[in-house]
Amino acid sequence: MKKVFTCIICPNGCNITAEIDGENIISILGNGCDKGMQYVKQELTVPKRTITSSVLVENGIIPLASVRITDPIPKERIPDMMTYIRSIKVAAPVEAGFVIDPNALGLETKLIVTKSVPYERKQK
Repeated sequence: MKKVFTCIICPNGCNITAEIDGENIISILGNGCDKGMQYVKQELTVPKRTITSSVLVENGIIPLASVRITDPIPKERIPDMMTYIRSIKVAAPVEAGFVIDPNALGLETKLIVTKSVPYERKQK
């Protein structure tokens, strides 16, 4: 069976056509580098993705801070991770690089802040 993949490992976004039998790759065409082959193998066995989102910030100059996970997680766990991220509130000030959770959902990925949000000083 032939299957087409768009590789997301690098910005090239190669369109890869793979002849597959179950989880076995018989042939592969279109990958611009070895990473394309690795991507197809991963997609056939355990597809993974990274996530970017935002968390609520209390008393910040803006109400949200962008966050991301540092390592890809199994694709089927994305809804769980998004539910978890939506439940989080952090207090301002929060700095980019701050680790909210060093082992988010036990999936061996950190959840980190990617945008600093200063504390909002109230005018009197």
